[in-house]
Amino acid sequence: MSRSKNQKNYREKIDRNRRYGLAEAVKILKDNKFTKFDESIELAMRLGVNPKHADQMVRGTVSLPHGIGKTVRVAVFAAAEKAEEARAAGADEVGTDDLAAKIKGGWTDFDVCVATPDQMRVVGQLGKVLGPRGLMPNPKTGTVTMNLEQTIKELKAGRIEFRVDKQSNIAASIGKISFGENEIEENARAFVDAILKARPATTKGTYVLGCSICSTMSPGIKLDTADISSSAK
Repeated sequence: MSRSKNQKNYREKIDRNRRYGLAEAVKILKDNKFTKFDESIELAMRLGVNPKHADQMVRGTVSLPHGIGKTVRVAVFAAAEKAEEARAAGADEVGTDDLAAKIKGGWTDFDVCVATPDQMRVVGQLGKVLGPRGLMPNPKTGTVTMNLEQTIKELKAGRIEFRVDKQSNIAASIGKISFGENEIEENARAFVDAILKARPATTKGTYVLGCSICSTMSPGIKLDTADISSSAK
């Protein structure tokens, strides 16, 4: 893999054998930015769970106190007065069968899909399109709901969904490099806190095996799991 001079210099500043405190890691990201665009900040965790077992699945949502630094586009399946409620709350696209036909035709210009329970008969036809993209509405993540106003406003404000993958890793974008250090730290703590609270009751031993933070163009910086866990409590 070919790396630029800036990337090579960046890697030389990080001790790959050390686990950094969250505040120090965030400062490194902020102080060493070399790109002209506003990079995303991602936090990743490796968990001591076996997602092959349903009772060890880790998933949920969390509202980040400072949002993620991007406009969240929300598509909503709703009819009649619920459709009007969705539009009033700021949904970007609202419909039923017409919206399903649009998506079947290849349109997926949205970040989150929400549906009222009665519309799941329509949404169910879109599993092959929405499923692989992680856009399928689900009651467990609050995207199948009758409370459209609150859900849409929370999504627009920075509510994100998380789910452990097959390798027991979980990651999410928690903001932008242009955020203040405290804003990035507070978003990181909110995300970690949500993961800690979602710990399955059947999980034994160490829950958080590893944690790292990075920006779009930076190498991953390993975090002290004790520090990141205690800071979120």
